[in-house]
Amino acid sequence: MAVSSSPQVQGTGGSSAVSKCSAAEWGYTRDRFLRLLVGRRRRRRAPLVHRGYYIRTRAVDHCVQDFLHKTQSHPRTQIVSLGAGFDSLYFRLKDMGLLHHTVVCEVDFPVVASQKAALIKGTEELSALVGDTGGEALGAIAFSGKDYKLLGVDLSELSELEKALEEAGMDNEIPTLFLAEVVLTYLENSRSDALVQWAAEHFSQGCFLLYEQVHPADPFGRVMQQHFSQLSSPLHSLVQYPDCQAQQRRFLEKGWTECSVMDMNEFFSCCIPEDEQQRVQVLEPFDEYEEWHLKCSHYFVLTASKGMEPPWTPLSSSMTAPDGAGPVRRTGSITAAACAAPSGTLGLRRYGHRSVLLKPNMILTTGGFGEQDGQHCRLRSFHVLVKQAGHWKGSCLKKENMDGRWGENYLFLYGGRSAEEPVLGDWCFLHTPDLSCTVIPVEGAVPEHRHSHSACRWEGGVLIAGGLGAAEQPLGSVLFLRKHEDGFQWQTVETRPPLIPRYSHTAHVHDGKLLLVGGVWLYSSCVPGITIIDLETGLCSDYTINMEHLEWPLMLHNHSSVFLHDEKELLLIGGGGNCFSFGTHLNPEPVSLSLSSILTSH
Repeated sequence: MAVSSSPQVQGTGGSSAVSKCSAAEWGYTRDRFLRLLVGRRRRRRAPLVHRGYYIRTRAVDHCVQDFLHKTQSHPRTQIVSLGAGFDSLYFRLKDMGLLHHTVVCEVDFPVVASQKAALIKGTEELSALVGDTGGEALGAIAFSGKDYKLLGVDLSELSELEKALEEAGMDNEIPTLFLAEVVLTYLENSRSDALVQWAAEHFSQGCFLLYEQVHPADPFGRVMQQHFSQLSSPLHSLVQYPDCQAQQRRFLEKGWTECSVMDMNEFFSCCIPEDEQQRVQVLEPFDEYEEWHLKCSHYFVLTASKGMEPPWTPLSSSMTAPDGAGPVRRTGSITAAACAAPSGTLGLRRYGHRSVLLKPNMILTTGGFGEQDGQHCRLRSFHVLVKQAGHWKGSCLKKENMDGRWGENYLFLYGGRSAEEPVLGDWCFLHTPDLSCTVIPVEGAVPEHRHSHSACRWEGGVLIAGGLGAAEQPLGSVLFLRKHEDGFQWQTVETRPPLIPRYSHTAHVHDGKLLLVGGVWLYSSCVPGITIIDLETGLCSDYTINMEHLEWPLMLHNHSSVFLHDEKELLLIGGGGNCFSFGTHLNPEPVSLSLSSILTSH
């Protein structure tokens, strides 16, 4: 039996339809047909999953409708949806009046095609729209209407697919769009490559639309792969085609003459109008920005064509690239090492927390979210790490055992977000003894509103770096709230080369240098490591973190970090979160990075 025909792979289409249906019911997309196709399997998904399936649907619709628009002068066109499952694409296009001269042919496993055919025939609204001919299933053809064909074929059997398409009346000489949404990756690479090449060779005016995963080697990608492997649905394409460039080369080498590709962060920025972006961003309460951007960086949309005049390019390279796009400037690498035994780190599997150095070689961690007794919850315990004889050991403390004390008289609060405002740009000075706000003059241009930025004290003022702006786009500015005789003044620290926009990182200052640790950035094939900014010259140096000695994927967001100045040692504590629909991943142990060599060289 071919790998692709496993029950687990067959079930992915139904699960996808349920998620798309939930997104439609919550207003992300307009699709009244999904509820008819999903039936009693309907259930509500999380807002993060809604966004994930929204961007997937938008990408497919953008490209399919572009194909129909560009070929409207042709008397006949075709769409072949591979692994269509219980998708509603045909019904939506038909309802919109876009299929006047187009036949849609859906292909899936025989059992799936049979189930969908019975569902269409038994649902009045669906059968009326498709125009049920009342004919019996014949061979691989589970359903046949005037402009709709439903075929039951295992895609790994290319000869059977070719035969079924011929029986369904598919014409090799007219414009034909092949559509594959997370389908080819379930096939062995030799079989999916053969299918890609066959489509290019056998259809004189061919187009191909592919939506799949990418970047298997970074922490999020490793969690993603583990998820699909546990479902007995491994992603075969990722080893041979790990990034967008490899996928593009794949199609060009298999006979396609034009090929464009975007990850979903770029697609969201370039191809979705700003007013539509804003509409989606306020549909539900949402605070999983890191997981949203990481998910989008691990999925791509690809379009390829051959024999089309003019060439079919719905993902035009002329679209303006967002800020921060481009290769990362790697100055060097820093090796990460686990620095405490698992038995000593109970309570550090958390995110959204804070850690502080109480005294030399003693770190307190408090707050955040994690898992306790198998439940996701806010953590109430405190955790103390103590370094003894060169090794870190930890223990949990209950809240009643802690003696809290205020440090400074004033606390500077800047930015953030609220239930009413997605991003704030105000600030205040909190007088900690009586928790009252004090007005202190601040001069200079008001910075762009932001949240999830970093802030640390320097020369009597505050350094603020990065953050997420009003459009949910990372910022690359470094600000200095400088103290002078009459109050404070906003100043911009000019960096060269420009700082790559990021957020959800941590920061420290050492010997006139700003250290930015981890976080999330977009449009890059690698994750943020450590960036060192010389505050006198503005020079930026980016260092990757070598994680090969760790036994787990190290998530570099929602973490805390502590810098030991004398030893030039950096500790990363906790971090992680909900990885889209792949489950929660939390870093199990604190990690140590020795920065002595790179700080000495600066």
